[in-house]
Amino acid sequence: MHRISRVVSRYLLASTIGAIGVTIAVAALAQSQSPTALPARTSWLGNTYGNGNGTWMQINVMAIAVTPDGRVFTNTPWDESGAEVSLYKDGKVLGTAGGTHGWGHHGGRAVALNGRYLFAGVTVDNERNHLQKPGVWPPAGKDWFGVSRRQIGDLKKVAPFQPGVGAPADPNVQAATAFLQINEVPQKKREEAKLDRVTADVGGLAATDSVLYVANTLMNRIEMVDAESMQPKGSWDAPQPGRLALGPDGSLWALLDSASAAPRLAHFTAKGEAINDAPVLPKETQAVDLTVDNKGHLLIADNGPRQQVLYFTRDGGGGGGGGANNAYRESGALGERGGIFAGVAGRTGPQRFNGLTGVGVDAAGNIYVSCNGTGPQLGGTGAGLGATLESYAPDGRELWQLQGLLFVDGAWVDPSRPNSVYTGNKRFELDLSKPAGQESKYVAFLSGRFKYPEDPVFYLDDWPGLPMARKLDGRTFLFLTDMYSDHLKIYRFDAKRSGELAIPSGYFASRERGSKRIPNSPASNDWIWRDNNGDARFDADEFSVNHSSLPNPGGWGWWVDTKGDIWHTSDKRGINRFRYGGLDRFGNPIYSYENAQNYPMPAPFTEVKRAIYEADTDTMYLTGYTADEPYDNAFWKEVGRRLARYDHWSTEPRQRYSIALPWQTKAPIATTISMTVEGKYVFTVESLGLTLHVYDKDTGREVGVMKPGPEVGATSGWVDVPNGISASRQPDGEYLVFVEEDARGKVTMYRWKP
Repeated sequence: MHRISRVVSRYLLASTIGAIGVTIAVAALAQSQSPTALPARTSWLGNTYGNGNGTWMQINVMAIAVTPDGRVFTNTPWDESGAEVSLYKDGKVLGTAGGTHGWGHHGGRAVALNGRYLFAGVTVDNERNHLQKPGVWPPAGKDWFGVSRRQIGDLKKVAPFQPGVGAPADPNVQAATAFLQINEVPQKKREEAKLDRVTADVGGLAATDSVLYVANTLMNRIEMVDAESMQPKGSWDAPQPGRLALGPDGSLWALLDSASAAPRLAHFTAKGEAINDAPVLPKETQAVDLTVDNKGHLLIADNGPRQQVLYFTRDGGGGGGGGANNAYRESGALGERGGIFAGVAGRTGPQRFNGLTGVGVDAAGNIYVSCNGTGPQLGGTGAGLGATLESYAPDGRELWQLQGLLFVDGAWVDPSRPNSVYTGNKRFELDLSKPAGQESKYVAFLSGRFKYPEDPVFYLDDWPGLPMARKLDGRTFLFLTDMYSDHLKIYRFDAKRSGELAIPSGYFASRERGSKRIPNSPASNDWIWRDNNGDARFDADEFSVNHSSLPNPGGWGWWVDTKGDIWHTSDKRGINRFRYGGLDRFGNPIYSYENAQNYPMPAPFTEVKRAIYEADTDTMYLTGYTADEPYDNAFWKEVGRRLARYDHWSTEPRQRYSIALPWQTKAPIATTISMTVEGKYVFTVESLGLTLHVYDKDTGREVGVMKPGPEVGATSGWVDVPNGISASRQPDGEYLVFVEEDARGKVTMYRWKP
C-alpha cells in the first residue's frame, strides 16, 4: 500500500489540492491492495508482427538463403528472443530454429541449404567459463565458431553426424552432435570483439547435396566438407573469403577480401580451380552478398553509396571457361540508386534499400533482399539498426516486406506533428483510426552514415538511444539517452539540406564508457560538445570541459523540459540544471557549464535517480532512495523506491507528497524502472514490462494499472533502460503511452482514455 511519508527538512511539506487550496502537513492516501485495471488497448510500432500469435520479425538479418519455391531462411548472431535462424515465406513467419540463444549458443553470419539440410554459421562460448563440459562447450578462455546442421523440414531438429557427450536428451548435447567446429579462438572482451573487421565467424556457406563449402575468413581459405559425414574433403587458399554462391553449372562464386573497403569477386570450379571471368566491380562498390539465378545471372548486393542489387550477365552465354566471349558485364540493378539516402534522404519506400546484408532469388525469378541499417560490418551497433526483409517480382514490383526495426528503443510524439512519432533513429506516422498494430507506418530513417559518418549512433552505442523530442524556438530537436545513462546526444534537423536525417548537434559526456571513442574527445569524462561550425564532426576546438564548475553527476536521470533546459541527477550530489541558451548561427542549441546550476538533494532522499521538471508550473518530480528505503545494488537501473513531488522548485521548494513505489525484489519481481509525466498523470513501468502504474500527479493517488493485452500475446520483455516510457495526451483526451519492449523488436503502445 502506498503512503504519504512525513518529512522534516528545510523543504516545506505543504500541498494545494485542486482548486480549494487545502494545505496539509501529513496525509494518508489510501490505496487499493488490488489497483484498478484501466481500460487500455494495446498496440505496437516497429514490427510487422506484435507477438499476438506468437510471431515477430527478428531484429537483425545478416544472411539469407532462398529455396526454389520462395522460402527464405535467415541467420544473425543475435535476436533477443531467439529467432536468430528463422524461416519466412510470402511475408509470413513460418518458424524459428531455436537452440541459437543462451547456454553459450549464438547465431552467425552465414546460411546455406541443400536438399536435406540447413547449414548455419554459429558461435559457441562457455559464458565466460561458467559452462563446462568437454565436447559440448569450448575450454576455458576459448570460443568456437563453426556450422550447425539442421533438418530442412524441421529446423528445430538437429541433423547429427557425431556421437554426443552426455545425456542424449540434453539439448546442449544434441546441439554438439550437429556442430562442426571451424575455428577455436581466444575469448575477447565484447567491446573489442564487436569492432573487429576480420572475425573468426564463418564468412559464407554454399552447399550441394554432396559438398558443403565453408568460407574461413580468419584463416584465408575456402574449405570443402562432405555434406553427409561432415568430414573434410579439401581446401584452397583465398584471401578473406566471405559470401559464397553456387552457379547452375556447379561452379562456385566467392567474395574475397571481404573485410576490406573493396571486396572483389572470384570464380572457381567445384574443386577450387580459378576461372578467369569474374567481373571487376564498379568503383565504390561494397559487395556484401551474391547469388546466381537459374539463368546464370550474377546478382551482387552492394552496400556502398549506391545501395542497390547489381546484375551481371555473361556476354557469350558460354559455359564458364573464361575469355572475351564469356565476359560478365553489368546489365542492370534493383533499387533506387542511393537507396534510402536518395532524393529526400532518409525517406522510406520500395527499393530504397538501407544497409544491405543479403540477396537471394527463387525459381520464378523473384528477388529477396535483407537489410539492417548498417550492413554486415556492424561497427559499434549491437544488432544493426533495424531489419527489413523484402521480396520483389522480376519486374521490380514489391511483393512484400517484413520489418523488425526496434531494439532497446523508445518512442516520443513529435512536438511539431502530432501524428508523427520519433524513436531513437526512425520516424513513424500514426493513423489512430486503424486496427491494433496497423496504426503506425515507418516513414523515415534518421541516421546518415554517408553524409554524417561521425554520428555516434554508428560507433558509440549498441543501439541509437531513447528519444525525447522538443520544439525550441520553432525548431524540433531530438535528445537521446543511452541504456546506461552515460551520455546525452542532441540532434537537429534541416529538411532542405538533409531531408529526414538527424544532424549531430550536441553531446553531453557523463561517464567514460563509450565516450572515449568520440573523435578528439578530452581526457576528462565530463564535457559538452557543440557543432560550432555546422559540419557535424567532432572537431578538437568544439569541446568544453567541466573544470569543477558543477559536480559530475554520473547518474541515471536525464530530462529535457519543454523550455529546453537539461536536468541530470546524480546519486548523492544533487541535480544539475543546464539552461537552454538559445540557438547558434547553425541552429544548434547552446549549453554551457557557465549557464548551469546544481540543486541540493532534498529530504527525504539519500540518493536521487530521476528528476522530471515541468517548466510551466515550476514543479519537480524526484525518485530515489531514503534512509528507510535504501539502495539495492542488484537493481541499479531502477528509479528507486520513492516518488516525491515538489512545488515552487526554483524558488522555495515545497514537498506536496511522497509515495512509495512498487518494490518486490523476490519472485515475482516488481520494481520500477522508468517514469514520465504527461497531462494529469505520472506514468511508471515495472522492470518486467508487465505492469504500468498511473498516478494522479496532483495527489499521488494511484489511479490504476495497464497490462499488455492479447494483441501482443499478453506479455512483454524486460524494460531494460532507464528512460523506457513516454506519454502523449491527444487533443481528444486519449493518452498514448509508449514502452520499450526488449524482447520482440518493437515498442508497445497503450491507448487509454480516462
